[in-house]
Amino acid sequence: MEIRRALPQDIRELLHCLKMRSKYAVLLVFVISLVIIEKENNFISRVSDKLKQSPQALAEANSTEISPAAAKNGSLASLQELDAAFSQLRSHLYNITLQLAGDGDPGPRRHVLLMATTRTGSSFVGEFFNQQGSIFYLFEPLWHVEKTVTFLPGGASAVGSALVYRDVLKQLLLCDLYILENFISPVPEGHLTPFLFRRGSSHSLCEEPVCTPSTKKVFEKYYCKNRRCGPLNITLAAEACRRKQHVALKTVRIRQLEFLQPLVEDPRLDLRIIQLVRDPRAVLASRMVAFSGKYETWKKWASEGEAPLREEEVQRLRGNCESIRTSAELGLRRPGWLRGRYMLVRYEDVARAPLRKAREMFRFAGLPLTPQVEEWIGKNTQAPHDGNGVYSTCKNSSEQFDKWRFSMPFKLAQVVQDACAPAMQLFGYKLASSPAALANRSFSLLEEAQPAWVT
Repeated sequence: MEIRRALPQDIRELLHCLKMRSKYAVLLVFVISLVIIEKENNFISRVSDKLKQSPQALAEANSTEISPAAAKNGSLASLQELDAAFSQLRSHLYNITLQLAGDGDPGPRRHVLLMATTRTGSSFVGEFFNQQGSIFYLFEPLWHVEKTVTFLPGGASAVGSALVYRDVLKQLLLCDLYILENFISPVPEGHLTPFLFRRGSSHSLCEEPVCTPSTKKVFEKYYCKNRRCGPLNITLAAEACRRKQHVALKTVRIRQLEFLQPLVEDPRLDLRIIQLVRDPRAVLASRMVAFSGKYETWKKWASEGEAPLREEEVQRLRGNCESIRTSAELGLRRPGWLRGRYMLVRYEDVARAPLRKAREMFRFAGLPLTPQVEEWIGKNTQAPHDGNGVYSTCKNSSEQFDKWRFSMPFKLAQVVQDACAPAMQLFGYKLASSPAALANRSFSLLEEAQPAWVT
């Protein structure tokens, strides 16, 4: 107070003047704000009234009351033109969708899971979906999970592996390919990796714009077959997945059908599961060739008979057959959550009539079978004998599917029959009672497929 009194009169008057100006400034800002708000409210009200008008009234208002000059200033006169442009854009986007999905109505987005085990012909059957241009197809993406996460067989670890596989599978079906970056080794940098397993087995990853120009001094471990591409850009791959009309995955690493219930019930997915099975005798014969080092004991016992088969080897075979059987039995029981979403397919039926079985699978999945798929099947099921390599998808299928029975020792077939009898009975594979029956081509080891296998 004493300080204020000590101030000269002219300074006190100046302070008073500034204080009054501040009050007026605040008042002025407040008034301007009210005016702006009122104008905005009036504008919004006019827009609302226009939108509530009938199309005819709106057209008349646009044609008589508003000038072209006003339209340039953001007037409502351009609403009719904007609506027409929007309609054209919507039609253009729809046409693009049809081109991506093939001829006809693309229909709803489908998700297909081809569920199998190794050496059951799943790579060959998976190509049916890979050849369909509107499908984003991935070949064995769970391979990276298996190589990165170690689980002990049996018990809680087996359940843990199934849950991890399932959760990764869900993200991939939703086109979240970034989930793989947690498992790819070395870890991708900047969402780029040259190490995605069997990239070349997916057309969607080897076509533009996912196929970027190749980079010098970058080693692509799993390269595209028909063109040179740079390291896989996971962002571009995810965008390509979202652009495709449907998604299909092939895996041999998930066998417990019951663990897939959350995926089937996920409202974001329209999942169809195709379980592919094969005669376990043929599977063992193929594995002994493809994975020779892992089956040395079997080969020595079959050829020399000196050392008996280890019980754990037989138990592993029995366990594999049982896991396949229990999943198939669950699917064939038609529980409510799985009804209409499960199909059991024998590889032998595909090999004998590939085009007919392809039509059945596509019909089950709700997908169109395009001429490109039919052409590929025609070319790759009548291959010459030199096209039947261990990992080849180009086969003379009608001659190859039971070739194993003429080279497998009968005592080896007996071990498989004893360990896998329940599964073989369910899938319609006949037991061979003698070496002559096993090697007799006129004796079919295959019963007719059951209509109930398509649920």
